[in-house]
Amino acid sequence: MDRNTFTGLFLILIILVGSTWLMQPSDEDIKREKARNTQDSLARIKQPAKLPAADTVNSAVVAPKIDSTLILAGPFGAASSGSSAPLTLENEKLKIEISPKGGRISSVQLKGFQTYSKKPLIMFSGEGNRFGLIFGAAGKNISTNDLYFTPSGSSLSVAKADSASLTMRLIHSEGKYIDYIYSLKGDSYNVGLTIATKGMQDVVAPTQQQLILNWETVLKQKEKDLPSEQRYSSAYYKQGDESVDYLSLTESEKKDLSEGKIKWFSFKQHFFSNVLIAKDGFEKGLLEVNTSPDSNTVKSFSANMQLPFGRQDVTNFPMEFYFGPNQLNILEKQGFDIEKQIDLGYWPLLYINRWIVLPVFNFLEGFGWGYGLIILVLTILLKTVLLPLTYKSYLSMAKMRVLKPEMDEIKGKVGDDNPTLLQQEYLKLYKKAGVNPLGGCLPMLLQLPIIMAFFFFFPNLFELRGRSFLWMEDLSTFDAFFKLGFAVPFLGDHISLMCILMTISTLIYTYFNNQVSGATGQMKYIGYITPIIFFGVLNSYPSGLNYYYFLANMLTFAQQYIIRMFVNDDKIHARIQENKKKPASEKKKSGFQQRMEDYMRQQQQTKGKEVPVLKGGKKK
Repeated sequence: MDRNTFTGLFLILIILVGSTWLMQPSDEDIKREKARNTQDSLARIKQPAKLPAADTVNSAVVAPKIDSTLILAGPFGAASSGSSAPLTLENEKLKIEISPKGGRISSVQLKGFQTYSKKPLIMFSGEGNRFGLIFGAAGKNISTNDLYFTPSGSSLSVAKADSASLTMRLIHSEGKYIDYIYSLKGDSYNVGLTIATKGMQDVVAPTQQQLILNWETVLKQKEKDLPSEQRYSSAYYKQGDESVDYLSLTESEKKDLSEGKIKWFSFKQHFFSNVLIAKDGFEKGLLEVNTSPDSNTVKSFSANMQLPFGRQDVTNFPMEFYFGPNQLNILEKQGFDIEKQIDLGYWPLLYINRWIVLPVFNFLEGFGWGYGLIILVLTILLKTVLLPLTYKSYLSMAKMRVLKPEMDEIKGKVGDDNPTLLQQEYLKLYKKAGVNPLGGCLPMLLQLPIIMAFFFFFPNLFELRGRSFLWMEDLSTFDAFFKLGFAVPFLGDHISLMCILMTISTLIYTYFNNQVSGATGQMKYIGYITPIIFFGVLNSYPSGLNYYYFLANMLTFAQQYIIRMFVNDDKIHARIQENKKKPASEKKKSGFQQRMEDYMRQQQQTKGKEVPVLKGGKKK
């Protein structure tokens, strides 16, 4: 492979692998954005905002909060005070607290999971979380989040095979009320919610044809690496027949959803999601995500969705929450493409991960092995499948190595001042010898999508969360084997031992690969620079990803070592010499050679003269 070809392919590799990291905002940009949003974020969390006039609530989806003093003597006046003692709705997977104030879910604990600091995993809690209807009544702006509901019963614990429901009622007057009906099955991450209104057509402002459902929450850190958790957290939604979309992962963003009904939206963290599914869809909506100034906060979220209010005596809005892990097989059972929140990469990486890597991974899980062993076996299986490509790549590089003395001889005769003639003479040699100069690179490029697919697969694989192997306490995040105590650009405040081993293995592989290909000069040293660059990129990526790359390097090295035992350079040289003796009509011309010849011919026509040829080792 000549220097220009190698350099071009190398640049393609750098662009594909490095673009994800290089496109990220700098630490200074992130700090500047956080500082700019500090005041707004704190205001959203702590301060109530005024609602628009009652007769304008219907005109747009807004994100207001109501001043409770507006309600004391107005509509729902009797509900302006009450008990704040929460009720508990519990099953085998969830422990939910429902606050009489607002009748809302005030806290959700996922049983069987812990945060990185070994504390109970609370999806959300605290005063920074709001949920309720917003509408106008009697010339005032009402937010049910600030009013007190009356429960239909006490706390409930649901057995595995059972189900139960709890009604929270907000009473306006006799025969006029709003119910939040919660239902829970014994073995489910889902919580049913039906909002039912009775007699409210005479209470809600006559101009309103919609009620606004407002949900705001602040999600706290659950994983070891806060920047990584923020990088994979955002608001997702499905609108109409469109594919699942999401707000910015790196910046604060507000989005107006006004085209097509919204089937569901979610406040997604790296490994867990809070999803609200509307059985009949929301008419319109406004979603917002904000970076947080707090050191232990991932992001704050806000959603304002329009519910159609037909002004009947009884109106029902059936919905369902999902509070649970971002595990593909669990999300798929929810329907509505909710599993597409998990980023498995863009095409074709998505299909490789979804239909090849993940099924194999799940199959290996069935044996009950540790995840370190599963990754090892997965790597062995993939490298075995790719063995024919590895063999073809090695054989092509061996042929180019054998041809190198003849190529050096041609270069010595032609010189460096006529690259067109030099390439033409190389092509003649390739044609005579029956060698494809890209034969060693094409198999490697065909393997590149699989290498890139794992770059998305491991960081988003819920199954690795909290799973340990050797010194790696959690395969879903970096192993801080060496803690520096200070931050280093591109590395952070730690050095990952598995990343070091991955880098060393890559350098070893590069050394032996250069021996096979006969690389010299610029091509030789570029191969050593690349692993150093990747070390800076992958040092803060999951140790499971670095472990896979380490294994892949070592297995590839072992494969090439074995292949080398069966490939003899003298036999390759003899075969090349035999090919040279064959008539040109018997030699099959590769697509690359044909394109290069066409290119040379076009160059000749452009210049308006023939390219000189060699005669007796001299230019004509």
